[in-house]
Amino acid sequence: MTLEEVRLAAADNLWSAIAPELILASLALVLLVLEMVLPKRHHGLIPDIASAGILGTLLGLFLNWHPVTLGTETFSGLLQHSVTGQVMRAFFLLAALFTCLLARITLARQPMPRVEFYHVLLVVTAAMMLLVQANHFLMLFVALETLTIGLYILVSYLRTTTASLEAGLKYLVMGALSSGLLLFGIVLLYGVTGNPALPLHSGNAMHYEELGLFLTGNPDNFLASLGIVLVLAGVAFKIGAFPFQVWVPDVYQGAPTPVTAFLAVASKGAGFAVLLALCGPQGPFTPYAWLVMPILTAMAGATILFGNIAALTQHNVKRLIGLSGVAHAGFLLLGVVAAAGSPMAVGAVYFYLFAYLLASFAVFGVMAHVAGTDDAGQELDHYAGLSRQSPFLATVLAVGLGSLAGIPPLAGFMGKLFVFIAAFQAGARWLLLIAAAGVVVSIYYYFGWIKAAFFDAWTPPAETTAPAKPAGTPVGWVAGLSLGTLALASIVLGFYQGPLGQWLMLW
Repeated sequence: MTLEEVRLAAADNLWSAIAPELILASLALVLLVLEMVLPKRHHGLIPDIASAGILGTLLGLFLNWHPVTLGTETFSGLLQHSVTGQVMRAFFLLAALFTCLLARITLARQPMPRVEFYHVLLVVTAAMMLLVQANHFLMLFVALETLTIGLYILVSYLRTTTASLEAGLKYLVMGALSSGLLLFGIVLLYGVTGNPALPLHSGNAMHYEELGLFLTGNPDNFLASLGIVLVLAGVAFKIGAFPFQVWVPDVYQGAPTPVTAFLAVASKGAGFAVLLALCGPQGPFTPYAWLVMPILTAMAGATILFGNIAALTQHNVKRLIGLSGVAHAGFLLLGVVAAAGSPMAVGAVYFYLFAYLLASFAVFGVMAHVAGTDDAGQELDHYAGLSRQSPFLATVLAVGLGSLAGIPPLAGFMGKLFVFIAAFQAGARWLLLIAAAGVVVSIYYYFGWIKAAFFDAWTPPAETTAPAKPAGTPVGWVAGLSLGTLALASIVLGFYQGPLGQWLMLW
């Protein structure tokens, strides 16, 4: 490479295009500095600074929503800035903001350092934001591993509890396996595409566009097919899709409640953004639709059935919400499958993700208040009589669970409706019937939780050694305002999608 080429490559590095990620990374470092320089009595300000920084970054993103770099490639093609990338940036910032709120409630009951939690959360959020803008397998893998390593730390953050350490170990083992599969698939794709004896040899086989050119010219290459299958398997681990969902219940139960919420929402959103980038209408795997679509179709149907049926027998609410999250991954996979034949499918998936964010954080917010010091031992019985103790929390819980179940007129119902319409347009009729059956099954366990909160009375256990009902945490004004906003947004978005619905359904 000549000196002039190096200069041109450096000129392509538009640092302003990744300003939100740079702000989060800088803020993460500032938090560590503040911990060292501030007196210990002022360390309580650090979570406020982290939350304010995330909120400020989110506002800045909205104010600069259409920068000049939108739709262009930067950093020598590693990143591509698009509308979907901007949407998911906002999605992750919202998820991180609500995770900070839950962390203030949960960590207050634990004898654990707190600054490091917010530091890692900021780094992970920035990695997710880079991941959804990746236009190159190298960028995808580096961002994904940065994200995964941060989640290893967060899942096992309550290191004084056996459940959290066990969850961290299981997530580490399964995460390493998924990363290995993903990397092996990428290496196969890079190797076969970089073979000069094959037609349409690409100068940069890890670039999405050039990989797509090779796959178009070689639509039945065995090694490319194997590489695509392995990449899909690696991504399926991240979203908790069948048969790679075995880690979900244990990790969701053992992880701190804020981390469980972040895994359920943000990590799932990142996985589906990657899946759409690879398998969507403009993705590099499109020429191999004959292979990709049957795999995703079978995976979607099995994921919906497994998640809903397995959740029926759960009494621990963290395991229940984890298995229900597996079912939601199946509904989202239905949207990915429909993207091959429906113009509204991609927008339907993103709308579903936002509806899922609102409902999930509403439910997790209630869980954080009801839980005691034993964060992993949250049982359905603990919600008995909640409507009498705290009508506000019970109402928020009912709205959140109703939206997750897809009950009209809540946002979750509209999300499922959009995905089902897209699936109908794409001709996925049998998969649509399985999804409808999954919705019916899910009503049983969601309404069982609501029944416990509104109609059951708490009865002390007969055994003297049985754990008592946790005392819970009173609802502060910030938490109350946030939970009320989440519940209200789920209701309003169910009645009126307005500009958000039109905007998300336009691509």
